[in-house]
Amino acid sequence: MQEGGARMVKLESGTSQLEIVEFLTSHDIAVCAHLGLKPQSVHKTGGFRVQGREEQAAAQMLADARALEAAGADLLLLECIPAALGAEITRDVHVPVIGIGAGPDTDGQILVLYDVLDITAGRKPRFVRNFIADAGNCQAAVAAYVAAVRGRAYPAPEHCF
Repeated sequence: MQEGGARMVKLESGTSQLEIVEFLTSHDIAVCAHLGLKPQSVHKTGGFRVQGREEQAAAQMLADARALEAAGADLLLLECIPAALGAEITRDVHVPVIGIGAGPDTDGQILVLYDVLDITAGRKPRFVRNFIADAGNCQAAVAAYVAAVRGRAYPAPEHCF
């Protein structure tokens, strides 16, 4: 962390990572726990698809969020989940919740810069919005993204599951 200048470790998490989260946080290392679609695991979990649609899967994700918070996670990142589940988890935990395709009711939003600038190759997820189309340049596109998040215009219903 010192060499790379990192201030937090992000783990694609679940209850299988609880011991790691507890170990890191007991050593004063900040942890971001990532739930929902976990890009590093897509080849084991069936590909890029919405997570937590089924009642049992949603209940498990909520339980995982609670357990990770109790283990000391400082932040939760929810990716590609139904907006209602994103809102429920955000209401239920006491740490900040950041969404990427998790609806408008999380505490904050992330969108990969390639998606903001519409340069991602291949199929684009539903939660992606092209901000450069009306902006004219990269800096204006990023400013438009920030303004849309702050103004709660993004994510809009068409970007949600």
